[in-house]
Amino acid sequence: MDVWKARKFIEEHSNEEISLRETAKAVNISPNYLSEKFKQVTGVRFVEYVARTRFQNACDLLRNGNLRVSEIAFAAGFQSLSQFNRVFKRFSGRSPTQYRASKRMTRRGR
Repeated sequence: MDVWKARKFIEEHSNEEISLRETAKAVNISPNYLSEKFKQVTGVRFVEYVARTRFQNACDLLRNGNLRVSEIAFAAGFQSLSQFNRVFKRFSGRSPTQYRASKRMTRRGR
């Protein structure tokens, strides 16, 4: 149950700077216990889950918004543009700009 509360906390605060310690405090358990249980229950490490949540938020912003890529990076909670580009490429296989362009082409083709 603690892990699901932690996931909800992450999803609600993913656009902010967030840490394992802060999340553990929010759900009233130790950081070590949360880290261990998080991996067992979700199959991914805490940091990976936070990055994936931010990535998904960024995808929504890239598809639906007219913000610049740098604005999206910070709105999604990434601490730097280079971190955003690195994480985005790891999860999608392309840059945020390439992703946005492919989504725009898909919409025009409909």
